[in-house]
Amino acid sequence: MSPHMSPHCCPPGRPGDHPAVSFSAPVPVTAFEGNGHGDRASAIRIPGGTFLMGSDDPDANPDDGEGPVRAVTVAPFAIDAHCVTNERFAAFVEATGYRTEAERFGWSYVFATFASGELRRISARPKSTPWWCGVQGAYWAAPEGPGSDLSGRSDHPVVHVSWTDASAFCQWEGSRLPTEPEWEYAARGGLEGKRFPWGDELTPGGEHRCNIWQGRFPSHNTAEDGYLGTAPATAYQPNGYGLYNVAGNVWEWCADRWATTPSRAEGSCTTPADPRQGAERVLRGGSYLCHDSYCNRYRVAARTSNSPDSSSGNTGFRVAWTTPPGP
Repeated sequence: MSPHMSPHCCPPGRPGDHPAVSFSAPVPVTAFEGNGHGDRASAIRIPGGTFLMGSDDPDANPDDGEGPVRAVTVAPFAIDAHCVTNERFAAFVEATGYRTEAERFGWSYVFATFASGELRRISARPKSTPWWCGVQGAYWAAPEGPGSDLSGRSDHPVVHVSWTDASAFCQWEGSRLPTEPEWEYAARGGLEGKRFPWGDELTPGGEHRCNIWQGRFPSHNTAEDGYLGTAPATAYQPNGYGLYNVAGNVWEWCADRWATTPSRAEGSCTTPADPRQGAERVLRGGSYLCHDSYCNRYRVAARTSNSPDSSSGNTGFRVAWTTPPGP
C-alpha cells in the first residue's frame, strides 16, 4: 500500500462493529415508476467515444483496481452537471413519502467533528475509523443528527443517501446512476491521462479547485478551500464538459458492482451493473474529508466502494440518462 493511501475513505458498511447500538433491518424499498419528474435543466450531453480509463499512479492503492490503463468506449449519454441537491431530493421525498435507509435503520455515519459533544459521547465508533460516529437520528434532512437541519444548504449535495436511496430517486425521476466508465469519461472533461479534472496540479497558481481536507487529518482542517463540510453543488470551476465537483465535496454512487479486475475494457460500457461481481457498489470522486496524508482518492481515476445500504455525511450522487434529455 502507498504511504499516502488508506482504505478508510468511507465508513464501513452496515451494520459494522457497533455493539453499543441496536440496529433494525430496513423495510423493503418502495418502487416508483419513472415519470419524468425532477430538473433536467442541468443535464450535460456527452458524446460517445473512446478514452483511456484508469491509472497507474504510484499513489494509488494497489487494492483499488485503478489499473491498468485501458481503452474504453462509451456510447452517447447525458449526465448531470452537479450532484443532486438537498432541495431536489426534498421534492422527491415530498412527492413520494420516501424514507431513506438511514431513516429506516435509525442512524447514519457523521464525521465526529460535526456531531455535538453529547452525540460524540454516546455514539458508537468503528474501531478502524474512529472519526466516524454512528449517530442515531442522522439522515439527509438532519445531517449532523437530532437538532441539525439544512438551513443554508438547500443548494448543497444531499448526503446520508445509500445506493438504494439514489436508485429509488432515479426511478422516480426517470434517470439512472451513471456507470463507472461513464462517470470517469465525463469527469475527465476531455483531458487525457490527467490526475485531476483540470490537469496535474492540485492547486494551479495557488487556486483551490475542489473541496478537500487541508491541515492535519482528522484533528484540524484549515478550510483553506472555503469549506469545512459540504460545499454548494456548483462551487468552484466546472471541468471541460461543464461538470462541477467531480473531485472532492461528496463521494458519488455509480451503478456498477465493485470489482478490482476490469471486465469491460473494450466495447460499449453502458450496462448499469455486472451481476457477476460482488455486492458492494462503486463510489467515485472523493469527498471533503480526503487528504493526501491518508487518502488521495480525489484523483479522477481513484475509486472505492461500500455496501448498497450504507450512508454517511460525505456520500451523495449525480444522475445520468441513456437518451439525452431535450430536443
